[in-house]
Amino acid sequence: MTRSDLVEELAARFSQLTHRDAELAVKTVLDAMSDALVRGHRIEIRGFGSFSINRRPPRVGRNPRSGESVLIPEKRVPHFKPGKALREAVDAGTPVVPAEPAPK
Repeated sequence: MTRSDLVEELAARFSQLTHRDAELAVKTVLDAMSDALVRGHRIEIRGFGSFSINRRPPRVGRNPRSGESVLIPEKRVPHFKPGKALREAVDAGTPVVPAEPAPK
């Protein structure tokens, strides 16, 4: 699923949202998640999973072409750990049933 697929799904599921509103909502959520990870925060979405930052220590690698040693600096990389409900749904091959929106 791509970002545009997510926007289409959101606009189709909530008829009161225009395509532009759905696009803005998806962009806002993804930007907030990215911003939190950049600041080193952990993101937990119950039933889906959690995003955190893993630290990769500096190490010595090899240039495959020349064989010379290359110092690879420390990196911080995003890491996703799926939640129990998502793991079980993927294993069973059944789609997760979305929650119904609250009536207005």
